[in-house]
Amino acid sequence: MPGLGRRYSGYIIGVRLWPLLLSAGACFAQYAGSEACRECHVSEYRSQSATGHARALARSSESQPGEWAFGAGIQAITFVSRLDADHYVELGESWYRATNSYALTPGHTENAGVTYRTFDPTTGIVRCFACHSTGYLQLTGDKSIAPSELGVHCEVCHGPSADHVANPRSARPRNPGRMNGVELNALCGSCHRAQSSAEDATDLRDPWNSRHQPLLLAVSRCFQKSDGRLTCLSCHSPHKELETNASSYNAACQKCHANVRHEQSVADRACSDCHMPAVRLNVNLAFANHRIGVYSPGDALSPLATWKKAGTHGSIAAPPASGHSPAIKK
Repeated sequence: MPGLGRRYSGYIIGVRLWPLLLSAGACFAQYAGSEACRECHVSEYRSQSATGHARALARSSESQPGEWAFGAGIQAITFVSRLDADHYVELGESWYRATNSYALTPGHTENAGVTYRTFDPTTGIVRCFACHSTGYLQLTGDKSIAPSELGVHCEVCHGPSADHVANPRSARPRNPGRMNGVELNALCGSCHRAQSSAEDATDLRDPWNSRHQPLLLAVSRCFQKSDGRLTCLSCHSPHKELETNASSYNAACQKCHANVRHEQSVADRACSDCHMPAVRLNVNLAFANHRIGVYSPGDALSPLATWKKAGTHGSIAAPPASGHSPAIKK
C-alpha cells in the first residue's frame, strides 16, 4: 500500500513492508471501535453505518458460498474461504447484482478459484481483509485471520481514536476534510489504489484500472490544475451512501466550470456522462472513469489530445495517455 499505510497489530503496511499479524502492542495507537463514536457523533454514525463501506465485509450467510463475503453488493460480492492453517482461497465465482447471478470473479481466468498463502508477501489476502475492515488484524489460536471490526468505519479515515474517546478535547482525531488533493488521494488510495502501486499495471487504457479511482484522478488535468482543491470529498460524502444519480455531481463540476459553452447539444446529460464515462469490465461490472477529460463516443478510456478551454476558443493539451501526475511521487 502506498504512503499512508494501514496499521496492523504493531506494524505499518507500506508499499513493500509485510505485516506480522500479532496482538496489538500497548505502544501503538489503539482503536476504540465505531460504537464508541456513536455517543457524540450520532448523525454521522447512523449515516455512515448504512453505507457500502460499512458493509464491505461480512461472514457469508447460509445462502452464500464460502466463509467470508467481500463487498457490499452494490455491484458484486466476492467470497473467500480458509483452506488450512497457511492458505485462503478466493472463490472463482462472485455474485453480481446486475444479473442477480454468479459468474467468474473479476481478475480470474477460471472458476477454480485462486489460493493465497497467508504469510506470502507476494499475495494479497491480508490486504483484502485489512481494506475491508477497521482496526488491527489478529491471528486466532488456529492461525485464522480475525478482523477487529467488520467493514470500513470511522477510524479507517480518522485514525485510531481510543485516546480521543478518553480525552476528546486534548486528543484530536485525523480530519480528512483538511487534507489537500494529494494527501487525500494517498489516504483513499491506500485501498482504492493510488499511483505507483507495485502490483497494478499503469497502462491507463487498461479497463481494469477504472477500478482504481485515485490513480486515474491523479492524471486528470482538473486534478493537476486544482492546486490541491479537487479531492475525493469534492464529490463524495464520506458519511453517506454513494450517490448514483450522475446529475447530482454537476454542482461540484460547476464550482470551477460555471459558464461552459458546448459545441454540440448535450441536452440534459450530466457532466460525468461525457467527461467521466462508464468503463465496462464485463457484462456485470462498470466503473466511472475518474480520468476526467473529453472522450469520443465509443472510447471511454482515451481522452482526446486537446479540448477547448471552458468559455474560450483556446485549447488545452490533454495529459499524456501513459503519464503520471507530477504532484504525486511515491
